[in-house]
Amino acid sequence: MKKHVPLIALALGLLWVGATLLPRGNAGPFDLAGFGRLPVLSGGRIKPLDTIARTGLLMLQGRQRVMTPSGKEVTPEEWLLDVFFLPETADAYQVFRIDNPDVLSIFSLTRADGEGGVRFSYRQMQAGLDELDRQAHLAEPVENAERSAFQRAVVELRSHVEFYVRLKFGLEAPGIADLAAELSDAARMAALHASFETMDTFSSLRAVPPARASGDPAGWQSVGHSLLGAASPSGVDPHVLVYAALGKSWRDSQPDAFNSAVRSYRAELSANFPAAARRSNTEAFFNQAEPFITSLFLYVIAFLLAAISWLSWPGELGRAAFRVMGLAFLVATLGILVRMWLEGRPPVTNLYSSALFIGWGSVALCLVLEKLHRNAVASAAGSMIGFSTLVIAHHLSLSGDTLEMMRAVLDSNFWLSTHVVTVTTGYASTFLAGFLAIIYILRGVLTRSLDPRTADALARMVYGIVCFATLFSFVGTMLGGIWADQSWGRFWGWDPKENGALLIVIWNAVILHCRWGGLVRQRGMMALAVFGNVVTAWSWFGTNMLGVGLHSYGFTSAAFYGLITFVASQLAVIGLALVPLGSWRSFRGVKA
Repeated sequence: MKKHVPLIALALGLLWVGATLLPRGNAGPFDLAGFGRLPVLSGGRIKPLDTIARTGLLMLQGRQRVMTPSGKEVTPEEWLLDVFFLPETADAYQVFRIDNPDVLSIFSLTRADGEGGVRFSYRQMQAGLDELDRQAHLAEPVENAERSAFQRAVVELRSHVEFYVRLKFGLEAPGIADLAAELSDAARMAALHASFETMDTFSSLRAVPPARASGDPAGWQSVGHSLLGAASPSGVDPHVLVYAALGKSWRDSQPDAFNSAVRSYRAELSANFPAAARRSNTEAFFNQAEPFITSLFLYVIAFLLAAISWLSWPGELGRAAFRVMGLAFLVATLGILVRMWLEGRPPVTNLYSSALFIGWGSVALCLVLEKLHRNAVASAAGSMIGFSTLVIAHHLSLSGDTLEMMRAVLDSNFWLSTHVVTVTTGYASTFLAGFLAIIYILRGVLTRSLDPRTADALARMVYGIVCFATLFSFVGTMLGGIWADQSWGRFWGWDPKENGALLIVIWNAVILHCRWGGLVRQRGMMALAVFGNVVTAWSWFGTNMLGVGLHSYGFTSAAFYGLITFVASQLAVIGLALVPLGSWRSFRGVKA
């Protein structure tokens, strides 16, 4: 039985992955999956309504699950349909997350009024929205880094409320009981001119495609704008009529009419807008499969198998950990490739994708190291980094669409493929060296498993990875300077992000010189490598939160506290590395 453990672990992992890739049918009579695949233009790119629903819920409440006041769970597509066509129903869903008690006082609410004590409905907040808007206006002139927790919370909640309100004007104007009936009469259409103007002003969606297929998204219009150009019922765009029919059938609970409209509209889009339809179908399937969530859990299993292998069944459990980590890596690779195809860009375009790529690159290096050394150390390190970076990526996804449009200065696939990928590989390898060093230190302090062979293998791994990291971080920094010269007319400007990249190069060079000069041996090199995690985390996240420089994404309190916690943990590990060798519970022959 023991010898079959690696095969069993891989087979179970494959079954799990396969289950996530199976198409999910509709739980009820409505073709919600088909509706979710309909493409619209939002945020500068064409995306399916499924993405609008999922990213909107993640931004509003930090999860995709929605509970009705009666306790029934609804899908993201059902929630979005209610927002569009039954706003009075959607207003009762508790989808606004409020953690700050002072913000709750604006609406005269308490924890007991919300789902889980933190989620509240638009209806519950409605009476206090004017005060929320006033408080947000008072907070806006204050620099983000200098705002109090209350000020940051009211600005964020106000932006969420604005998003929700704009979404309600996406396909119909609240207050229009039956758009399909209104569009059948010219006089009634004329009376709704002001409502159409409001829809055009507030809508965040461009749901009406142009007359002919084009790669330029500028031809897409909002429903309100399209209706303003229709002088009579005969001039109404047929795509608007489709959405009006969907609204009527959803309100009247007519699944056959709803499904027929979805089916015919998708067929028309596939024939006339094949590229948009194909991308929307793929993105909706990608959203459903959630490959990075699957990969995250596989990394946890791989880490547990690797850790247990140090105590029992080292050969069998070590191979099982390697295979499960390889499967997680494969799933993450497919996820990154799909993102690249959807975006038409190299793998790293924003902070979210950098988290994915750093984890991916670290795990790729760990697969090579584990293949060479076969001691489950690289499997543990790779799984730990893969899990950590996917958790970071998940939290970054809460800010909205992760396939966002590129800023003008970054709109260069060549430099995104060279500078960004190279310097991010430097980040990944520096983190890997630091996490291998953490394993060395913790195994030495907490277990008796750090024998001379394992210690020497870990030292060789860290040394080799630091050499690799030095090369890539240096080359990536130089390429960044060339890109800066082309974009801004200067090679170097002491921008915080540029300084952070230089610090990584310098710190890796310090580690190598200390090792070459005999200033440190194994444990000393490990302590220096762990501090490399601090330097890299500062360059990756810290410089983005300073609020200054050309690479700043703005101060984020959650990221700041997470960064401080991470730095504190790394300093604690370094402190353990400085414990005198004689007091270690581990092997006494490890070199200092």
